[in-house]
Amino acid sequence: MQLEYTKYGAYLLPNLTIREQGKNNIGKYGLIVLYYLKTNKQALYQSLLMQDKLNDYLIDIDKDIQNKVNNLIKRLAEKENINEELKEKDQLQWVGLMNNLKNTAEEFLLKEYIL
Repeated sequence: MQLEYTKYGAYLLPNLTIREQGKNNIGKYGLIVLYYLKTNKQALYQSLLMQDKLNDYLIDIDKDIQNKVNNLIKRLAEKENINEELKEKDQLQWVGLMNNLKNTAEEFLLKEYIL
């Protein structure tokens, strides 16, 4: 990576610019990974930031985790026999079980991506 510098007094500062970002926003999982990178993986964070790839990286990670969470929830719901019939019969129980499945899937996948 080739960097150009500008001299300010006795200091050389890199000429860094951030390109205009698209309309994609970083979601929940991307923000969790961003926090993890800032606190635990500073070298990777700085490298992605200086190469102007941080936003794309976080958006890709967010979409990937979101898709995997949704797929895992569907598989776990089928395995536990949590279906539309239960939803019609007892909505409160269905919501509780689905929230439990979502939390389980998120915990499992975030450990995979963060650790």
